[in-house]
Amino acid sequence: MGMRNIVIAGSGVLGTQIAFQAALHGYDVTVYDIDNDVLERGRATLIGLGEYYAKDMAATPGQIDATLERLTMTGNLGAALANADLLIESVPEILATKIAFYEKAAKVAPAKTIFATNSSTLLPSQMADATGRADKFLALHFANEIWKRNIAEVMGHAGTAQATFDAVTAFAGSIGMVTVPVHKERPGYIINSLMLPWVMAGLKLWADDVAGFKSIDKSWMVATGSNFAPFMLVDIGGMNTAYNMFSSLAEAYNDPLVAKAAQRIKTEFIDNGLLGAATGEGFYKYPNPEYLSPAFLS
Repeated sequence: MGMRNIVIAGSGVLGTQIAFQAALHGYDVTVYDIDNDVLERGRATLIGLGEYYAKDMAATPGQIDATLERLTMTGNLGAALANADLLIESVPEILATKIAFYEKAAKVAPAKTIFATNSSTLLPSQMADATGRADKFLALHFANEIWKRNIAEVMGHAGTAQATFDAVTAFAGSIGMVTVPVHKERPGYIINSLMLPWVMAGLKLWADDVAGFKSIDKSWMVATGSNFAPFMLVDIGGMNTAYNMFSSLAEAYNDPLVAKAAQRIKTEFIDNGLLGAATGEGFYKYPNPEYLSPAFLS
């Protein structure tokens, strides 16, 4: 099926990035979220993304203005979905929250609308019944900083129709993504199956007071020559995402140290309004985090 009207549910870090990327490539995009305050923050994020696209992707002012003109924001789910070809859900990584959202969306979306979850760790089969269209439901997972790390993992469940899989794969390719088909359900897909154990190892060292987060990041960077480290990734993804994700993983794997790390993220960061790079401070302070300084590795 041809797609024109895309709805993004959730105006957080990845929701806004997916919306901007789709609008940049000519799609009409509606961003839905639960209230006006959240939407206003999302609107500011979308405007700010233009600066990153200009810097990293050489997007022109004309391209950025045209992208923003193709973006609409609303708190009315029925209005958002009235003519939607594709809904991409990017709400908090809490199963009950996602199921409740899909139950509402199923009541107002047209029969033609494909539903896709951007969940990082949950499986499509856990939510399929709530969508009311299991054959038109799958996972479409993007990496943070979508304009640079332009990968899209497409993962169905046992009831996903091949036509749905093909249509979503084609859409992802049309917005500049390198598409990666995932042939069976797996929490974390490919990327997070590789990356999350690495991040969890760092968090467990920190939670168990083996070393401070800067020492952990620095050790990894010096030893491997990498310019990327676990606590940088947590900051970029955001503290709320990290808390929800690692709380779920701690329960799934019965891992008390991961649970302790998740709880520390909540009490030391979220409860104090330190939500990560997007809000100016997480483990590091932004826009000039310490790890970008050459002195960090000395």
